[in-house]
Amino acid sequence: MRSFVTTLITGLCVSLSWQNLSAQVLGGAMPSLPSLPAGIAPLGRVLDEQPLQGPLDDLRRVQIHSLLRTERRRLDTDVRGAPVLRYEYLMLAPQGAVPDAVREAGFEVLRRANEGDELGLEIVVLRDSRRRAAMRAMRDLKAAAPQSEFAFQHVYLPAGNARAQALSPLQTGGRVARIGLIDGGVDTSNPALAGVHVLPSGCNGKTVPQLHGTAVAVRLAGGTRDTLYAADLWCGDRVGRATLGLVEALSWMARERVPVINISLVGPDNPVLARAIGAMVTRGHVIVAAVGNDGPAAPPLFPAAYAGVIGVSGVDAKLRVLPESASGPQVDFSASGVVDTKLRGTSFAAPLVARVAAQAVSTPSPDALATALRTLAEHARDLGSPGRDPRYGDGLVVAD
Repeated sequence: MRSFVTTLITGLCVSLSWQNLSAQVLGGAMPSLPSLPAGIAPLGRVLDEQPLQGPLDDLRRVQIHSLLRTERRRLDTDVRGAPVLRYEYLMLAPQGAVPDAVREAGFEVLRRANEGDELGLEIVVLRDSRRRAAMRAMRDLKAAAPQSEFAFQHVYLPAGNARAQALSPLQTGGRVARIGLIDGGVDTSNPALAGVHVLPSGCNGKTVPQLHGTAVAVRLAGGTRDTLYAADLWCGDRVGRATLGLVEALSWMARERVPVINISLVGPDNPVLARAIGAMVTRGHVIVAAVGNDGPAAPPLFPAAYAGVIGVSGVDAKLRVLPESASGPQVDFSASGVVDTKLRGTSFAAPLVARVAAQAVSTPSPDALATALRTLAEHARDLGSPGRDPRYGDGLVVAD
């Protein structure tokens, strides 16, 4: 596996043709944004719709600009242009202690999250009462408490597109498994999920189906009678639950001892998310994540690029790596990333790899990751350059 990545992701370096484009993800540098063309839909709807036409870098700017424009009261950006919740920050605070200097700097405690958390993370949610720009507020926080660790509430988005259609289960076979899914809401009435036991979390008991989450769930279940622990990060909201929601979903799965967890979402590096992922890996959970669709020249996206996470790229029907699929040391394996003409992206490759891993790992344990990697290697077909390479990783995983 690769070394731990701690730096923020840098700018987007590649443009791709629209014919090979998936719904785009956050992160990367964002130059000055153009005015939105007339008729562009808000990004909130792009979660369930084909993205706008145009080169990848232009599309990214238009999508983020659209999201920021429609949700300008709720969102700001970090230094790389990635959207963050406005005026809201996370602080890792043992025993919930908040230095007086933080309060004196104009930050109030909204709530304490993850108290008694399985992952050992004590997080305080802070709000900037002075309503400063995100980067200014973060500088002031670090100046007020230089020994403390702070993070933005980054917004994460799916790594694949999904349009309304009838989904067909992918018959991968194998025994019944318990698998985690952190994504959008799952439509349990979809015929492709007949017999699958879905345990939802994240929306106060409500179920808010979303196309991307449902499509990933169909790939993950493989036509069997699995139990899916499905955490919904959006609950019908355009912005979603951001970094803290992702961390809380991981904490829930830690409590439920879910052995293998699929995350088909990508975004920037975040110190709180990094801590949560590290804690999950240490506890013996196997995390499988899509590497994203920013293209081979783009910097790594997260959580796929964190140490101990199995990163997955996507291939087409001819076993060629999708041109939009990310490349680099974060790619551990590849799998089919094309469901049909309307469903495409590394989002749909990751659950195939997660399913194979779940056949080998039935409970979290210290050797779970090694067992999963060994099983995946046994199912992998070496493609590309001989041995491990940055496009296919250790090979193409094909379920039995």
